[in-house]
Amino acid sequence: MLTKPGITDELINSHLEKEYNVHATELAFLPLGADMGTAVYRVIAVDKTAYFLKLRKGFEEITVTVPLFLKSQGIQEIIAPMQTTNGQGWADFGEHTTILYPFIEGKNGFETELSDDLKRTLGAAFKKIHSVQVPPDLKHRIPQENFSPKYRESMRSFQAQMEKQDFDEHIAAKLTDFMKRKRHEISQLVERADELASILESLPLEFVLCHTDLHGGNVLLGRDGQLPIPTEKLFIVDWDNPLLAPKERDLMFIGGGIDDIWKSKREEAVFYEGYGGTEINIRALTYYRYERIIEDLVAFCEQLLLTDEGGPDREQGYRWFTSNFEPGSTIEIAKKTDELI
Repeated sequence: MLTKPGITDELINSHLEKEYNVHATELAFLPLGADMGTAVYRVIAVDKTAYFLKLRKGFEEITVTVPLFLKSQGIQEIIAPMQTTNGQGWADFGEHTTILYPFIEGKNGFETELSDDLKRTLGAAFKKIHSVQVPPDLKHRIPQENFSPKYRESMRSFQAQMEKQDFDEHIAAKLTDFMKRKRHEISQLVERADELASILESLPLEFVLCHTDLHGGNVLLGRDGQLPIPTEKLFIVDWDNPLLAPKERDLMFIGGGIDDIWKSKREEAVFYEGYGGTEINIRALTYYRYERIIEDLVAFCEQLLLTDEGGPDREQGYRWFTSNFEPGSTIEIAKKTDELI
């Protein structure tokens, strides 16, 4: 969320004291991320400890219990949330849920280049995540991949809507004009994802624990605000949508990343030096690249066509939508992957 929500700092500070026994002297809203349901803050406590506060709508307990479990398995690249005074990893806060983490002083993978050693570390960390044995009591609470047509059907609905409806708000009007010019390409994406989903549903695929959002913004390099960790420590954050799925659900980001990271064959090879040898299902990799594009396009349609709210987030949402169609971007990468089948 790029626009600060309408919640007073005083109310947030009072909540932090009550639920976390954290007495804040500084509270700074951070305009980060494309999720309109999540706002984040940097918190400085009276003892100078720094925290990362997340206010999230639509909270699911599994988004906290999964990283806590992975941390308990010795995967040091995981940041576990702080416990409340009641021993939970989250707290209710009106229509939001709050989750508090140690603040990582550093940059994410969009802001800085990972060294080869850190790319290998990232690969090794995801090998551990994909290899972990999830206990039954946790496993039954984690959603499982079912190749749902939800986002494909939503995209078709938005395509039908843009053909029948005119929008007065200028960002919505710009978006529908762009979608009309790209209607054939969008329809091809949806149809091909449908075909691949049908094939994958019939295959005996191995499902592993997946992060599902392995882009540069969720890989942090830096220093934990509470612990004496070297500057070049790598952390994997944002477990908002864990899933039991084929490993390609995560691996589709490597060699097909968002923006200009992790796209080259060399970067891909270095990651797999850490991950280790593994057979990649090209159909699954292709499907997930198409499906992620469609999911993102739907999210921006919901943001821009179902409401005229959002301020600066709206222009950014439009730019993110259209960037998928640029040369060398996500759609072109997905099509090149499809050619390998």
